[in-house]
Amino acid sequence: QVQLVESGGGFVQAGGSLRLSCAASGNIASINAMGWYRQAPGKQRELVALRNSAGFTNYGDSVKGRFTISLSSDNAKSTVTLQINSLKSADTGVYYCFTGTVYDDYWGQGTQVTVSS
Repeated sequence: QVQLVESGGGFVQAGGSLRLSCAASGNIASINAMGWYRQAPGKQRELVALRNSAGFTNYGDSVKGRFTISLSSDNAKSTVTLQINSLKSADTGVYYCFTGTVYDDYWGQGTQVTVSS
């Protein structure tokens, strides 16, 4: 079992920046990927950024060059951070932390990002 705690998000003007973090605890040795997805109103959930244990990173086409994912870990937790720059109104939505393990997939509760133009 893995527990996820998300932080960050909020209301920001277009062109601004935000940082989202997600801390995973529990059976972190089983984690093989961490990242973020988002869901805009009336749309399907889509990939934002995902990094696997081999260091391979995949970004959604609409965020390339503006979003940066990073991972860190210690004995107690693994943390995935998403640095979001040059925000656009199209980036508005609920952002979900994702953690994939060798046993199961886990999702955070979601954090709202609202970009005002």
